[in-house]
Amino acid sequence: MATQQEFESAVERSKTLTERPSNDVLLQLYGLYKQASEGDVNTERPGGFDFKNIAKWDAWKKQEGKPQDEAREEYVQLVNKLAGA
Repeated sequence: MATQQEFESAVERSKTLTERPSNDVLLQLYGLYKQASEGDVNTERPGGFDFKNIAKWDAWKKQEGKPQDEAREEYVQLVNKLAGA
């Protein structure tokens, strides 16, 4: 499993990727990040025409029930894959 330090390092590396990932991958990163750092969704789903935040909330909701250490590990692996490590 990824340590907290490895996770934090991956978060920093995700901000310096040479190629911008697709929106689907960005949403996956977001969902894993939120699950790893906060656990299950703890807010109401945005409403109306707030499509960006609805998509982000949905991405986090998809990770619901996943242990935080598992989400941390998946996040690190995904960033490593994107960074070509």
